[in-house]
Amino acid sequence: MSTCKTCSQELIIELDPEDFDEATSSAAGGQPSSVPDDLFLTCGCHFHWQCLLDESPKIATNGACPSCNQAIASSSGQILSKYHNEGGIQENLDIAALVREEAYLDANPSARPARAFLTMCAEGDVVGIVELLQAISTDSDEGDISPAEILRYQDPLNNMTSGYHIAIANLQQEVVWALLWLASDIPDDVFPDVVTREARALGGGREMTRGVDIRSLMDSEGNVGADLVVGFWTSSLGMELLKVYQAGGV
Repeated sequence: MSTCKTCSQELIIELDPEDFDEATSSAAGGQPSSVPDDLFLTCGCHFHWQCLLDESPKIATNGACPSCNQAIASSSGQILSKYHNEGGIQENLDIAALVREEAYLDANPSARPARAFLTMCAEGDVVGIVELLQAISTDSDEGDISPAEILRYQDPLNNMTSGYHIAIANLQQEVVWALLWLASDIPDDVFPDVVTREARALGGGREMTRGVDIRSLMDSEGNVGADLVVGFWTSSLGMELLKVYQAGGV
């Protein structure tokens, strides 16, 4: 049986029985003690998922397997693999983007909250965004990324897009309004009443508006957030924002 090339352990994850509820156990015919965790690379080497990700800085540097040193990155930059976990087998899984992100975070650990922020912007998690910013405000160390920097963070792994770009591209209306409230210089009285009420109810103050207005942030192709979606300004969100832009200044 193959084992992980990094830790030499069996390619499974041992499960904690407390992670299972009665319905899960019944459907599975009892509580399983482990599930597969086998990431198989094109060179023929096997790794646990996390063990392979831990090697991301090395892989991102030379595009080679960290065990046998054979090339695993294609000419187009893909790193194809086969992954077997509790959900089944995923063929031709490209892990290149994940490897690049893990390598970046290894070199820039303070950026982890900002990466989480971008995910929340894409998923429409306004509450999560506010809680993240509040947590960093109350429990930060010297050198940590600040809440204001998170709001204006631009992703070096994805064309320098900001959370504002991402929220607009995904038409996450509540996130767009929240980001404008938190990081633009639009006057309070220009916002729709419902936006103002909800922002204040969540505890989102406007002390972080000092700095670059997020509406002016450009990605690597020179696009501001509203340029990303064809026909954006004819959408219901776009029309409402256009009124605010015109009243508050772009």
